Amino acid sequence: MKFSTRARYGMRAMLDLALHEKEGLVFLKDIARRQDISKRYLEHMMALLRKRGLVEAERGVGGGYRLARSPSSIRLDEIFETLEGTISPVACLRDLSVCDRASDCVTREVWMEVEKAIKKVLSSKSLADLAKRYQEIGRNGKR
Repeated sequence: MKFSTRARYGMRAMLDLALHEKEGLVFLKDIARRQDISKRYLEHMMALLRKRGLVEAERGVGGGYRLARSPSSIRLDEIFETLEGTISPVACLRDLSVCDRASDCVTREVWMEVEKAIKKVLSSKSLADLAKRYQEIGRNGKR
């Protein structure tokens, strides 16, 4: 199972905002440069994150982006679901009608466990957790 670049890049962009939150508004071009993400692609992701209430934007000469809440209150599952949709690895977990076998499929039970495990990891971590780990790695010279 692979997650799209949108989820991976979105996590990095949100981490960047968390790491630079004390600087105030952060320019999109700076996030794009630091994270090596296309500014155009980043604009699309930020629009989704803004709509979900995870980031705020100010337009104009001094405009930019900032987190809408503290990094400790933004869980990774919120970011993931905003950018990827539901965490379900297979469609039948959300809609039994997509498969005639869904109601008595034993492999569906495995996919339910996979979904629970992914949700557990993503919901147990916040942006503050990522920022802390990033800073720990940086102090060890592994950036």
